[in-house]
Amino acid sequence: MSSPLVAESTSRPRRSRRVLLIGSAAALIVVVFAFVYAPRSSGEANTTPKVATIPVSVGQAEQRDVPVWVSAIGTVQPLNVVTVKTRVDGQLDKVAFTEGQMVKAGDVLAQIDSRPFQAALDQAQANMRRDDAQRANAELDLQRYAKLSSLQVVPQQQLDAQKAQAQSLLASVASDRGAVDSARLQMGFTRITAPISGRVGQRLVDQGSQVHASDTTGLVTITQLQPITVTFQVPQDVLPEVMQAQAAGQAKVVASTRDGSRHLADGELVFVDSQVDAGTGQILLKAQFTNENRMLWPGEFVAARLLLRVQPQAVVVPSRAVQRDQNGAYVYVVDADHAAQSRPVKLGVANGDQQVVEQGIHVGDTVVLDGQSQLTPGAKVNVVQPGAAAGASS
Repeated sequence: MSSPLVAESTSRPRRSRRVLLIGSAAALIVVVFAFVYAPRSSGEANTTPKVATIPVSVGQAEQRDVPVWVSAIGTVQPLNVVTVKTRVDGQLDKVAFTEGQMVKAGDVLAQIDSRPFQAALDQAQANMRRDDAQRANAELDLQRYAKLSSLQVVPQQQLDAQKAQAQSLLASVASDRGAVDSARLQMGFTRITAPISGRVGQRLVDQGSQVHASDTTGLVTITQLQPITVTFQVPQDVLPEVMQAQAAGQAKVVASTRDGSRHLADGELVFVDSQVDAGTGQILLKAQFTNENRMLWPGEFVAARLLLRVQPQAVVVPSRAVQRDQNGAYVYVVDADHAAQSRPVKLGVANGDQQVVEQGIHVGDTVVLDGQSQLTPGAKVNVVQPGAAAGASS
């Protein structure tokens, strides 16, 4: 049995430890309470989370006169293509052109042996001189017979016969003159000249060959390059505007490479077909170009644009500002608080890299050009140089 003294001495340390634990817990609670509920400093109270901005490039909505075009793929066609043929038979003595050469109307292309034709001309001229001399003598005889007839020395019948002979020889001279002209013409045909100005194609005969007027192939083909035409088709819906533009003398046509990357020439509309193709709903048009630099070549395909009218004072934005979703077209506009707002728009015609906006955008609005994929309505934006927005969002 333990003594009361020992029991009392044992219980005192236990009470001391309990008091110490309770005191430590109370102190911890006070510290936590003070940390949570104590007023914070002014610097901490004004600190707010930083809002992330989205980099975008922007442009301005402008007001300008916008040309309205209709575009199509056209074919370059020459005004004239001529196959040069001989008009007389003979041996080809000389070929005076090279393949691909540019020639002018009247330039000598070839020469046929002219000696047989010169001989025929000389013979015709000789015949004419002979008959003309006989005619002159018959007329002198007629004058003599007329005097004798007045004196009743010769009968009237002989006078009439002499008169008929003189008239017959006169007709022979006229016939001979026609033969001379024909022989001279045949002689001229031995010199083959270019009927039009243009570019000669492949040579179809060689020097020394026998050529005939009946040959179907000819000697060479000449293609006229200046001026030149482009034919193309447009939808029948724009025909009224086409006719109005042509009537006003404003039907300008621009020809470019097929991909539209390079301008070739400017021309004007010269022909509208008399009927619409019932199968396609298209109508054929033809434009003419001076082709001074010979940028248009027969047979090639080009992009043709016909100016229909000019829309004055239209609101335009860069085409890449226009976005589309299931609800239609829209444009992001940056407001005064640097926040992007989505605006639905009604689009007009497109002109190159510019888009006419008929409703939804006002002149001077700041529109987003790049970085739209990262935007939502109300998002804060940071304006950067064009091209930088795409790099930042990737």
